[in-house]
Amino acid sequence: MKEIVVISGKGGTGKTSLSASFAYLEGQNTIVADCDVDAANLHILLKADFKKQEDFYAGEVAYIDEKNCINCGICATTCRFDAINFDGDKYIVDAISCEGCWYCSRVCPRDAIEMQKQKTGDFFISTTKTDTNLVHAKLGFGAENSGKLVAKVKNEAKKLALAEKKEYLIVDGSPGIGCPVVSSLSGANLCVLVTEASLSGLHDLKRVYQVVKTFGIKAVCIINKYDLNEKLTCKIEEYLKSEDIKLVSKLAYDENFSKALIQGKSLVECENELSDEIKKSWEAVKKEVI
Repeated sequence: MKEIVVISGKGGTGKTSLSASFAYLEGQNTIVADCDVDAANLHILLKADFKKQEDFYAGEVAYIDEKNCINCGICATTCRFDAINFDGDKYIVDAISCEGCWYCSRVCPRDAIEMQKQKTGDFFISTTKTDTNLVHAKLGFGAENSGKLVAKVKNEAKKLALAEKKEYLIVDGSPGIGCPVVSSLSGANLCVLVTEASLSGLHDLKRVYQVVKTFGIKAVCIINKYDLNEKLTCKIEEYLKSEDIKLVSKLAYDENFSKALIQGKSLVECENELSDEIKKSWEAVKKEVI
């Protein structure tokens, strides 16, 4: 089983659209994982059925037992996150502000504060329109530990891919360079960097590739909307050459990109010049997998 992770240094480059297209093209020969748990949307393009769901717990939040609390206020004074406030006649914990550090429970003279496991998201395994499995998740509003949720998505997707003897695991990673990206990259055979012809596209491409280099993962690149600023495209190509990153393809701006998304389809489901280029891109990507 070969794991291919598609990432971008910033949002809006077309990363998820290309991931959906690659998954559609490979069909039943792959398991798909959506590791963009902060803003998961691959399920829309692949028509996921959400056949399996389970709660995801990570981190803890403080809870004050009113029966044992004497309203001394030590916990509120100690909390550096201002998560404990006096409300009417009792102290309460703001779960959004609480960082689960345990300090309030340790300083409480009456042991009136306990730490409780917190649900931070939902985990899913779905069947898609290509009759293969999509492993995905949704992080709760204001929740943390997205890196842990990504790790669960990746681990479960790998188990499925190995159990079903799939040739590929296609991972739609998170944009940026934070913990979810690091977790998405772990164990990958190949990284597909998706960028666009803009200053922020080039800047963030450089940042995210530094993360990829840290893992020693081979990387290739796709430049999306290259014709919107060909001078910047040239600069991106110069950077790729300096880092010995293979340029798989350059995709022109095409309104069919938006039309496909509106219809809830992957780009390759709409026959046009762009879909042909994406098909060639996927074949080129597969040749680069170690």
